Parts: sequence; structure tokens; C-alpha cells
Amino acid sequence: MTSHQLPEPFNPASTELGCWLKMSSEIAAETAALIGFDYVCIDMQHGLVGHSNLTPMLQAIHPHSPRTLVRVPANNPSTIGWCLDAGATGVIIPLINSASEAEAAIRACMYPPIGDRSTGPTRAAVIYGNNYVHASNDSVQCIPMIETAGALGSLEEILSLSGVNAIYVGPSDLSVNLGLGPGNHDGEAAFDDALVAILDACSRHGVVPGIHSNPSLATRRLEQGFRIVTIVDDLGGMQGAMSEALTAARSG
Repeated sequence: MTSHQLPEPFNPASTELGCWLKMSSEIAAETAALIGFDYVCIDMQHGLVGHSNLTPMLQAIHPHSPRTLVRVPANNPSTIGWCLDAGATGVIIPLINSASEAEAAIRACMYPPIGDRSTGPTRAAVIYGNNYVHASNDSVQCIPMIETAGALGSLEEILSLSGVNAIYVGPSDLSVNLGLGPGNHDGEAAFDDALVAILDACSRHGVVPGIHSNPSLATRRLEQGFRIVTIVDDLGGMQGAMSEALTAARSG
């Protein structure tokens, strides 16, 4: 049986552009993977994806996109392990508030002696072969989100942890926690200063900075120095394309 290699961890010298999947759709997942994004992330926190449809979506993505991420709904070891066992190559962990919470997430991703992940990789072993358990600690990505006041206050400690080689900024939650309201707040000093602080800290620690973005802000985020940038989501992309088509037809 042919087995595949796990993708290398994110590299600060490379730029990775990704797509975010909110809808529970294998067709959307397959389409996104075929387009050629560097990664595809399935959202189990705010998206409409549950346990029953995660695996079919991962199956639709994997032949075409080697890096398949899942944003888990919470920092829960059982959920993290289950997503990795199903074949995700990394997990994005929301609402991290401290280094101890980030460390718990890392332990949930890693097999002993580094972590506490239970051994039973199910689909992951089918894809990546019998060596998966030995190889995964060097390859599986545990990506804490930086989006709370606690995470900003613990940034140096979080980025110092062994096992954190990338982070992911949630700009909407970050804005809310800064008292600015949801959304991106470019031009507001508190928001801009927070992004600069995150980027500077990532540079000092050799951690790859990532951020959730959209087509209108993607270029700005890349120019700021983010190296993992989600540039579109399935629902937003569909809404945008449909709206443009309707506007063009009506004005034609």
C-alpha cells in the first residue's frame, strides 16, 4: 500500500496562502484543494462542521493538498487527538490565554515522551504508514491562536514553548478583546500596535506568524510580515462570486 509523507512544519522563509472551510461540504473541500492553496483549514469552532462530516472532508482534501488543518472548537485533548487521528496534519487552537494552556495543547498533539496523545491514529496511519507515530511529533503542527488579552500578555512565554513553531492571529476576537468591536481595525492604534508586537515577538523567537484575512486585506498582511495567510473562505468566496455575477448581469 502506498503511504504519503507528512508535510514539513511551517517555515518562516516561506509564504503559505490558505483557504478556510466553514461549510460542511466535501465538494467545497475538494474544490478548494484542487485550486492549489498551500493549506486548507476546516473550521470546527465557528464553521458548520462536526465530527460526522470532518473525516469525509479530510478525505476530499488530502489527495490534492498535503497540508490539512483543523481549527478545533476548544482546547480539548480528546477533540485534538481525534482530529489528528482522522488525518489532519495540524490543529489551530482557539482562545489560548496563557503559556500553560498552549502547553496543554502541545501535549495533546504529541505522543509520549513529549506529550500525552493516546496512540491509535486510525486514518492517519492508513495515509502516512506504520511509521506515523514515530514521525508525527516532528511534523504535526500545534498552532495556538493569539486573539485574547491573556495571549498578548503571555506572548513571550507562549512563543518560547518547544512545540510552537507557528501561531495564528484571530483579528476579530483580538479586536473585541482590545475593546474595538468585531472585525479588522487597521488604522486603530491598539489593533495596529498589537499586530506589530506579535510580529516582532515571532521574529525574535523564530515562530512563523499567521493570520486570518480576506481578499481585500491579504496583500497588506503579507507586506506586514505574516507568512501564513488565509486569504478567502468558502462561504465568503461563494457570496462574493454570486454577488458579482448578479450585479454584472443586471448592469449589462
